[in-house]
Amino acid sequence: MNQFLTQKELPESERPYEKCERFGPGALSDAELLAVIIRSGTRNERAVDLAIRVLNRPGAKKGLSALYYYSQQELQKMKGIGKVKAIQLCCVAELAKRMQASVCPPADVFSSPQSIAYEYMERLRHCRTEEIMLLMLDTKGRRIADEVISKGTVNMAVLEPREVLCVALRYEAVFIVVLHNHPSGVPVPSEADVAVTLRLAQACEIVGIFLRDHIIIGDNCYFSMKEKGVLE
Repeated sequence: MNQFLTQKELPESERPYEKCERFGPGALSDAELLAVIIRSGTRNERAVDLAIRVLNRPGAKKGLSALYYYSQQELQKMKGIGKVKAIQLCCVAELAKRMQASVCPPADVFSSPQSIAYEYMERLRHCRTEEIMLLMLDTKGRRIADEVISKGTVNMAVLEPREVLCVALRYEAVFIVVLHNHPSGVPVPSEADVAVTLRLAQACEIVGIFLRDHIIIGDNCYFSMKEKGVLE
């Protein structure tokens, strides 16, 4: 005899919708919150159980943060998740990132490596591949613009001094900061990261642009080459 209870057969106190209505969303577990978005499970699996599978993503990233690392295609490969549910879950992750980024208004002037790292933390720390971003500042350290100048693989993106200078000169930047992420979550620079940073600093000096910093973004942490003495 099948002992499986569908969502509707569960006691009201265990149904995510009814529980939320009665006690508020704060009373729901992570899986129950996700089940409200997923709405329905499969013939042999409740929405909550499907949500638990989603949260237990293979690899290091689990829990709600796992949503940042799923692609639509990966989600659709999971039994019980079709195209619509996959798109909904991807949109939930994007909403979470934008909500977090909107908590603090964009800074106009950056006074420290920490302020720059925190400004770009949410934008870069969840990227699945390495991305290199160039932040351009005027004489008073105010942001002129920022631009992604390179996208790579899970462990490498190419930083070309020529490309950096072309972009910086186009915006007439006086100071620049290079940022890139490490998808592993560990922002320790490689020997190549250090070498290309020093090459870039020399190239910038020749054309009258100052490389203020190269910041590597990890999982809610960062490494500043200026703070660590790599850049004088």
